[in-house]
Amino acid sequence: MAKKWGQSIRNWITQKMDLPPDVMMDLPRITMIGQVHIYIENHRGLLSFSERELRLLIEQGQLLVKGKAFVIKTILPEEILLEGKIDQVIYIND
Repeated sequence: MAKKWGQSIRNWITQKMDLPPDVMMDLPRITMIGQVHIYIENHRGLLSFSERELRLLIEQGQLLVKGKAFVIKTILPEEILLEGKIDQVIYIND
């Protein structure tokens, strides 16, 4: 109940102050360049990585990226840059 109420307040503040939703609501910001680069900000940690799959923890669950020939170019506490051939980006809700 308290989590839902807090989410409602964040939504209201975001709308009234005209802020980007990712700033106030802990949403991941995903930037893709074609099917070869994906830059993900505001994640909570790397869960698994292989040359075909990347799985990240996000506030609302998990983010799964599937494809081929994956290479992590940059990894920081809340940011990651992945290169390869990206076939799918999937949200997995808790």
